[in-house]
Amino acid sequence: MADQKNLLLAIVISVAIILGAQFLLPGSKPPAPGTGQQTAGKTVPGGGPGLRAPGAGSTVAQPKAPGAGGSTASGAPRVPGAGTTASPPVAPGAPGTRPNPGRVRAAYLKGVKRVRIETPKLTGTISLTGARLDDLTMLRYRQQLPQDAPKVTLLEPVGAPNAYFVEYGWVPGAGQAGLKLPTAKTVWTADGSVLRPGQPITLAWDNGAGLRFERKYEIDKDYLITVIQRVVNKSDKSVTLHSYALVKRYGTPETSGWYVLDEGPFWVTRPATSEGGTKTNYTYDSVKDDKNVSKKTVGGWVGLSDRYWMVSIAPKKDATAEVGVRYRKTGNLEFYQADIVHQAPVTIPPGLTSAGVTSYLYAGAKEIDVITKYQDSGLIERIDLSMDYGWFFFLTKPIFQLVNIFNNWVGNFGVAILLLTVMIKIIFFPLANKSYKAMGKMKALTPKMQQIKQRFGDNKEQQNRELMELYKREKVNPMAGCWPILIQIPVFFALYKVLLINIEMRHAPFFWWIQDLSARDPTSVLNLFGLLPFTPPTDGLVGIISIGIWPLLMGVSMWAQQRLNPAPPDPVQARIFMMLPIVFTFMLAPFAAGLVIYWTWNNLLSMAQQWTIMKRHGQLSQATAPTAGGPAKKTAGAGAGGNSGRRAKAKAAADGDEASGDGANGDGADGNGAEGDGADQTDKTPASKASAAGKSKSTSKAKAASVARNQAAAAKRRQTRRRSRR
Repeated sequence: MADQKNLLLAIVISVAIILGAQFLLPGSKPPAPGTGQQTAGKTVPGGGPGLRAPGAGSTVAQPKAPGAGGSTASGAPRVPGAGTTASPPVAPGAPGTRPNPGRVRAAYLKGVKRVRIETPKLTGTISLTGARLDDLTMLRYRQQLPQDAPKVTLLEPVGAPNAYFVEYGWVPGAGQAGLKLPTAKTVWTADGSVLRPGQPITLAWDNGAGLRFERKYEIDKDYLITVIQRVVNKSDKSVTLHSYALVKRYGTPETSGWYVLDEGPFWVTRPATSEGGTKTNYTYDSVKDDKNVSKKTVGGWVGLSDRYWMVSIAPKKDATAEVGVRYRKTGNLEFYQADIVHQAPVTIPPGLTSAGVTSYLYAGAKEIDVITKYQDSGLIERIDLSMDYGWFFFLTKPIFQLVNIFNNWVGNFGVAILLLTVMIKIIFFPLANKSYKAMGKMKALTPKMQQIKQRFGDNKEQQNRELMELYKREKVNPMAGCWPILIQIPVFFALYKVLLINIEMRHAPFFWWIQDLSARDPTSVLNLFGLLPFTPPTDGLVGIISIGIWPLLMGVSMWAQQRLNPAPPDPVQARIFMMLPIVFTFMLAPFAAGLVIYWTWNNLLSMAQQWTIMKRHGQLSQATAPTAGGPAKKTAGAGAGGNSGRRAKAKAAADGDEASGDGANGDGADGNGAEGDGADQTDKTPASKASAAGKSKSTSKAKAASVARNQAAAAKRRQTRRRSRR
């Protein structure tokens, strides 16, 4: 029993530590894969001038990138923003100015000509100055409750507070210094006014030196934008260019700080010699430390992620590129950048010839159905990894789909959680049945275990031997109640992950006062659950004790569930277990209400299941309790008392209880007498009666002597114990 309790205690404490670490500790910093590397004479974007390639004998100078400092020379392409200094954003109509928080966002949108974007899920504009996608709003999601709150704005124009935009362009190839390329100030023309699904838009700009740059945008009904960059060469010289795409975000956004969530830059890369991709996550703090990280890939993607949405760019699956993540700060101005540079140069011969590059942009919510559709289409390499399914992804993904199916059926995400919990309980019923059955047997053995503990005192070795003998004699496995619990832990964490990242739970109502399952319970014990006219804070020390109704219900259900389990024999362990409901109540108070409701409902189902199984097990054990004397005899009245006597003697031997031993001997005499009576019934002759009477008298004398010896031995043991206590 002690081993079982130690294991259970370790499991519970481990779960508490894991949950606490995930929500209270900052995310760990992933290793930076090869900052500033050079390969085959090319410098990875983000490397400074003069970096030496591994094994290379000479340095390769960097060409000048738009908006970046440095000299122009032959070498690898360099994405804008990869220089050693940050280039401040330029507001429309105000060259050289920095973002002005005092100006209204609408003023920046009206400052330049734009192409509108209209889809069932998105609305926004593309700026014709710089051809930047810098205005995008999601129509299905709002910033907060109530339902008339402003919708979530994903991208912000340059110059506005917290500018956030997507940019495409070209950088010159080797020996192409002096080319006139489009910049952030270039004014493009459009062949239409609205970008819709099935209605693409093409932007164009002529550099006046024989090159015409075109950019075609196609959008679907969800969140995927296909961008085709094309260059027409009307000059008499061959031109070599590299295309790039970048996502840039000014300012450090607010994040939850939970390591289990993707909040920050991330990418998926694939070596040319392997199948599938590998995901790498970064936090904003880690990018600040590393400044530049980059890696070669075939296909893949890179972007900036929030908890529920993301902006990611991707080349075609067979394209060789380099993905990079960068950070720059000049004064109070800072930005984060995720970019892709195509490594294969685009060479356009002279004489009205053209060439182009296709890439993709995902800008929108992390909706599982949409992402699965894009993954199945094969357009973007492992776009499904943008959903962080965690360690138990093989369980999380099917659970993710099931909870969405239930939600579509019942129209209430909270009810979907309850139904999913019931289904999981049904699946694990055989394991739970075995676990609770073992716990019921252990609970029935608690008195005997206490007697063994009292009998052997501080002799732990003898205690363990006697306990093992007891388990063997009663056919009880002390670990049987633990393994089913261990098996269910991955399922719990998978479900916990689903509820944490599922966007369907965001702003989803349940019943009564729960109007947002992704937020904490809005009630608080500090204002008597709304009876007092003030709203307690939810952060700091006060926020810790600001416990809502559902966390309290969870704590009560956890305490009630503990009452069904056998108490640990160790008083220290017993006190720790008594404190766990209180600890978990405070720990889960700031969690999303959906998680707390799930935990409470799971406790209630577990209690009902455990009570039913243990009650049935108790009835079965009484009805089918094995006897130490073997199977009952078929003759009338045979062995009834004898079997009872032998059971009592076996119990006395197991318990080491003197009084029980005395009683057993007495019962044994009665039993033998009963057996003699049974024999009398089958033999009625006078001789047999006399013989039976003599035997009975002799047996009674022997039993009386045995009882006297046992009583004397018991008295001697009691006297020895009194002396040891003194």
